[in-house]
Amino acid sequence: MTIIQSIILAIVEGLTEFLPISSTGHMILTEGLLGMQSTEYLRAFTVMIQFGAILSVVVLYWRRFFTFGKASEENHSSGLTGWNLYLLLIIGLIPAMVLGLLFEDYIDKLLSSMWVTVIMLVVGGVFMLFMDKLFIPDSPSKVTPRKAFIVGIFQCIAMIPGVSRSMATIVGGMQQKLTRRHAAEFSFFLAIPTMLGATLLKAYKLYKVFGIQIFADNWSTLLCGNVVAFLVAILAIRFFIEYVTRKGFKMFGYYRIVVGVTFMILLLTKVIA
Repeated sequence: MTIIQSIILAIVEGLTEFLPISSTGHMILTEGLLGMQSTEYLRAFTVMIQFGAILSVVVLYWRRFFTFGKASEENHSSGLTGWNLYLLLIIGLIPAMVLGLLFEDYIDKLLSSMWVTVIMLVVGGVFMLFMDKLFIPDSPSKVTPRKAFIVGIFQCIAMIPGVSRSMATIVGGMQQKLTRRHAAEFSFFLAIPTMLGATLLKAYKLYKVFGIQIFADNWSTLLCGNVVAFLVAILAIRFFIEYVTRKGFKMFGYYRIVVGVTFMILLLTKVIA
């Protein structure tokens, strides 16, 4: 992998990780466009640069994570602050942790399928066109342990490439009567333990197979990828939270459909394999 390739993949990761358009799906499609072979290191790289993306959440929302006294009225009403936030994240992580460990090999096989990705992009896009009308909270609702666990179950759907972890968790939150903002914010926060665990597991498995040398040989692409993903993700989160609060999800649905159909045509015409 070249530095240029790592930068391109990191830009895609940072832009798409927290938007409901499937970062994994976009990474797979980008790798296809770049003509990159699906190697063990490439699959690990696409997971490990998520560390840079999740670090952006900690930086942007640091007060939520490090406020243990009296919270602001908004944070208190959502339950997304201090020790309560950490408890909710642990509960929300349980379903994905269990299923991820049980079906990791099967999930890795799905990650190599571009057809699964593009089909799920379109299916998810159609769903998002009606999402704002399907889930309308009566009033702002607090994130409870029960709601956090249900959102964690929804997150497991995103193990299918093209679904989008962000979309699955936001849908789960809105199904539990959370506002768009609170559903999106809890989705961001839940990404931290989920993606950190996936990053550490991938790094460990890569080390077991190739030893420390694989990191010594590729430290520059890993460092560059994480830094770029961090910077781009900050911009993406700021845009997304303001846009979705005011206008909803329909635009992202149209985007998913256009991208999915475009890549279906490219696959059918053998432009990409």
